[in-house]
Amino acid sequence: MDHAQAPVLDALAAYHVENQTPFTPPGHKQGRGADPRVRAILGDAVFQSDVLATSGLDDRTSSQGVLAKAQELMADAVGAEHTFFSTCGSSLSIKAAMLSVAGPHEKLLVGRDAHKSVVSGLVLAGIVPVWVDPQWDAERHLAHPPSADAFRAAFAEHPDARGALVTTPTPYGTCSDLAAIARTCHEHGVPLIVDEAWGAHLPFHPDLPTWAMDAGADVCVTSVHKMGSGLEQGSVFHLQGDLIEPEVLKNREDLLGTTSPSVLVYAALDGWRRQMVQHGHALYDDALALAKDVRARIAEIDGMHVHGRDDFCGPGRSAALDPLQVIVDVTGLGTTGYRIADWIRAHHRINLHLSDHRRTSAQLTHADDSRTANALLAALRDVAAHADELRPAPRVEVPDPADLRLEQVMLPRDAFFGRVEQVPWESAVGRVSAEMLTPYPPGIPAALPGEKLNAEVLRYLRSGVEAGMVVPDAADTEVKTVRVTVED
Repeated sequence: MDHAQAPVLDALAAYHVENQTPFTPPGHKQGRGADPRVRAILGDAVFQSDVLATSGLDDRTSSQGVLAKAQELMADAVGAEHTFFSTCGSSLSIKAAMLSVAGPHEKLLVGRDAHKSVVSGLVLAGIVPVWVDPQWDAERHLAHPPSADAFRAAFAEHPDARGALVTTPTPYGTCSDLAAIARTCHEHGVPLIVDEAWGAHLPFHPDLPTWAMDAGADVCVTSVHKMGSGLEQGSVFHLQGDLIEPEVLKNREDLLGTTSPSVLVYAALDGWRRQMVQHGHALYDDALALAKDVRARIAEIDGMHVHGRDDFCGPGRSAALDPLQVIVDVTGLGTTGYRIADWIRAHHRINLHLSDHRRTSAQLTHADDSRTANALLAALRDVAAHADELRPAPRVEVPDPADLRLEQVMLPRDAFFGRVEQVPWESAVGRVSAEMLTPYPPGIPAALPGEKLNAEVLRYLRSGVEAGMVVPDAADTEVKTVRVTVED
């Protein structure tokens, strides 16, 4: 296929040349109606390219097939059989994938380190989750993706499960043995869904972890806005094999998706595909070399340890590591990742990626260069020199794995939509959560609807908030009170 094409971008260019006059949404009419103060910040080009997808970019019957051509090119670029664009982020894409595999009261094996969007899918669909436990690194207080053996054991106990879902890479860059998990699913005749939101770049360089389609996954969801050149909310989901019909996957996406998709988001996805096919290998040659250099230079800073394959990969841990996720353990500085990130933002106007009770991280992409790398390194050196200002940090009470793993006693949907009440957090011990309680980032719920709360998880969340943790989806974001089901 001719990957010099960019069908959405080409259609936009034609729209501008033809000087079409819209009597359709969007109401700003090419920016003419937009407040000049808004245009001064966003720029005229944003409004000029914010056009209706049909009766705008394409005609009313979509006879030009602009989007279909762009999706076909994307599938060819990464070796998928079918590709679908989403302008509602991977939060929508993963729900569409789940609904294509399991329905109400049907079982789906799900890694318990799933993102909150997966839990939202369980709530909406009424799917019965069979949780598959991650691999816990007790020394570093960190969860790695579940093993293939864990999925194999779950299938043995629940042979009626309709499929499995695993998250890889994690926001920490750790990856599952996807090929083994895919084989396990296919031995049972069911599909594997991969939430690869952090892995849109993986198909484009051999030194990156194996991407989901190459490992045999049936559906793979990627957030191009995370590690690619997409705009926020730009997501792509890919399909291969015959275990899920493409018409079913598209139907589920139509059920959840917007009827007013953003051409701006489509155009960025289209252009990113062309960029990766033509220049991706060279761009990631540079990005990987930069990451190697940055990692080595951070390791020279007193009190900081950069996690690599020796820490994160091996038996009982992850199968691979994306080196572009630079995870820095700051326990040697006697403070928390929360405080490190907040201090750097305040003093250097640099936003780090995810932080927890003992780590902070920087996400590198093909967009980074020596200038951004040097700014990061200067900030990390500076915060290390001022670490005494960040001590003592409040202690986060991280539970042992057994205490962190809550018992699912109700369907997530039943707990979420049932009768609820708000109680003091101390009184929530032993009660069933009716909400997600999610430290963010990375967005993995510590408790979710239908799980029975214990004192250890509640103390973890409360001590975390006191130390700088953010729990944005809780009804009470300070977790002083918790939303629980009403007991009869």
